[in-house]
Amino acid sequence: MENSNSGEPFDVFLWANEVDEIKNNVSAELFLFNKNYTPYKIKYSDKLTGAVKSMFMQEAVNYITEEADKGLEVRDYERADGEEKVVYRTSLSKVGRAETLIHLIEKEYKDIDYFSENEYDFKKVKGIIAKFTYPGEEGMKTFYIAKLLPASAALKGATSWEINGESFEPFSAEIALKMPDDNQVAIVDGTIIVFNQAKFENLFQYDYKSQVIAEAKAKELTEKYKLSFAEGLTLDSLLADKKPILKKVQAMEIAEEMPQDKLLDYADEMQLELMTDDDGSIIIMDDKDLTMFVNLLNEDYYISPVNGRRYEIKSKKLLGEPDGEPPRG
Repeated sequence: MENSNSGEPFDVFLWANEVDEIKNNVSAELFLFNKNYTPYKIKYSDKLTGAVKSMFMQEAVNYITEEADKGLEVRDYERADGEEKVVYRTSLSKVGRAETLIHLIEKEYKDIDYFSENEYDFKKVKGIIAKFTYPGEEGMKTFYIAKLLPASAALKGATSWEINGESFEPFSAEIALKMPDDNQVAIVDGTIIVFNQAKFENLFQYDYKSQVIAEAKAKELTEKYKLSFAEGLTLDSLLADKKPILKKVQAMEIAEEMPQDKLLDYADEMQLELMTDDDGSIIIMDDKDLTMFVNLLNEDYYISPVNGRRYEIKSKKLLGEPDGEPPRG
């Protein structure tokens, strides 16, 4: 795993020591982000400045610096096996949703809205990410700490009471939030540091093994079929996002599937709107088009000889050759 600036493996311990030395000169900004990885700015009271630094930055930095002398190891995430006393690292460029989130915060900051419960639904919030900035020798330096926000972390004012002294009183805020205090994910200079493997994978919907399989199958499919994708889409990213489709493709022997001309004839026979461009490439605009393409490859469409209706076969089992002589008319 390489640091995008130096070409050398990212040194987690060096980073933690550097941040620990300048912790009093660090400024912090918070963003919520939803399940589509759209970020929202959110302000916080000056009274929470210490808590923000402590719960996000200092918890992570302290863990690394304190455990360094107790055998803490740093390994590539791709070799993760759920070991204790290990933090993992991987390249930000490999984790598409995390890369998109950071890109939006860094490059499209002025277009990011402030979060308001009146305008946005907190139920759709996926996580929270803190952006930390501090002066370095060559200018300002930045890193991020991200945490998953489960639905159970939020307490809505409309259905909650608070205890004040000896009595219940109406809850005074729209939403109360129990902030996770565990270390989960840091993003530094193009490198993701993973403290909690399960929460990292949930936070960014990232499964390395599925990603590798998706990339391999995408390569096989694009070598055999002419495909055209909507801007910003790729076959491997679509497959990685649609686990049922990936599972179906994984079971296929791509080399043995029907050629493109027969697949298009099959789509016409089933009266399916599988579009092609002027070059004859099959157009994939979204996951629905991908599903149709894969279902055609798997021969999952069928016209009943009894009633003439079309069906999509959800599962099928290949039958063996029948025993004995065929029936005589």
